[in-house]
Amino acid sequence: MTNKQIAEAFSNGHFELIFPYLANNVQWTVIGENFSDGKQAVMDNCNQIANYFKSVTTNFKTINVIADSSRVVINGTAEFIREGKRISFVSACDVYEFNDNKELQTITSYCIQE
Repeated sequence: MTNKQIAEAFSNGHFELIFPYLANNVQWTVIGENFSDGKQAVMDNCNQIANYFKSVTTNFKTINVIADSSRVVINGTAEFIREGKRISFVSACDVYEFNDNKELQTITSYCIQE
């Protein structure tokens, strides 16, 4: 997978696809909410979120993808629906940084619940 494909998979909740591309010392910061340090901690957080996604219908929309050789930035929205009713709507921006080994090194997520 390319860096862009890895970032898009993560931003769209397909976490299991990106696990092989995580650096051992990866860090994921959700500004104002959460910090995960290390591959296992990031995978555990991803699995917890994936379990939530299974309990709702998700509607992800990607608005922009900006990429260079070692960074990808994605902004978009996520709508969460249960029993036909919107329970949450989030505008988000994720910044992905890759190391020299093409591993995902740092994820910074900005999420605004509307």
